[in-house]
Amino acid sequence: MTIELLNRELTPEANQAPASIPAGGDTFGRIGTLETRLARSEREIDAAQAVRYRVFVEEMNASLNPEAMRLRRDVDAYDAICDHLLVIDNAIEGDIEDQIVGTYRLLRQDVALANGGFYSASEFDIEPLLARHPEKRFMELGRSCVLPDYRTKRTVELLWQGNWAYSLKHGMNAMFGCASFPGVQPEEHALALSFLHHTVSAKGEWAVSARPELRRDMDLMPFEGVNARKALSALPPLIKGYLRLGAMIGDGAVVDHAFNTTDVLVVLPIASISSRYVNYYGADAGRFAS
Repeated sequence: MTIELLNRELTPEANQAPASIPAGGDTFGRIGTLETRLARSEREIDAAQAVRYRVFVEEMNASLNPEAMRLRRDVDAYDAICDHLLVIDNAIEGDIEDQIVGTYRLLRQDVALANGGFYSASEFDIEPLLARHPEKRFMELGRSCVLPDYRTKRTVELLWQGNWAYSLKHGMNAMFGCASFPGVQPEEHALALSFLHHTVSAKGEWAVSARPELRRDMDLMPFEGVNARKALSALPPLIKGYLRLGAMIGDGAVVDHAFNTTDVLVVLPIASISSRYVNYYGADAGRFAS
């Protein structure tokens, strides 16, 4: 019943005939004046880090290291090895620093393993998950943020268009990454966390758990006490977006004091993505490519 409710609330509009994405291109989609593509220079990555600072520090009260705070940039060592997906508003006059309104950080498994591993491994024990799927290629999604004035359906659609196109381009089989609730008190999100625990837990070959020394319980309410409609309303939009695609949630949450968040791990096998969304974005990711 809860999954049917989720699908009713989040069913996309009817799909349109997809166009094709140029082979090897880094521009993945356009809607009106907005486009999504990969960052092409250090300057653009720096601008994305500035957007992240505005959202994570100025809005969400994250506490970064002193150098990052001085530079007013959310920056860490992973930025150098990740690809940076951008949403750009070409209607904004000025330089690229002024035009970037959203971003995602993408890390492919081969790149991660050649450079010390995934960011998520600092909070979640992902090694058993990877070991159970030696034939699959994983990609990590992280640092998702959009400026307040652009938190609209079309911006979110472009971010997912970019993620989908990128995963197809690089032959990815599964996505995962941390997603956050605001604040460092999991009990404040008892309804939503319990809903995730009872209804969409990653099990079997996709099971993954928070690191034991960091794990916080998500089973804060009995299943019978969880109102599904209220729980869905209490979910952060990003997590709700993952669920509508067919994602699962790992066992246990982790409190990130630096970012002032309570994190869960999202696991999304490409083969599990709902057919309605494959149809909507296009099997070749061509939905917004024209």
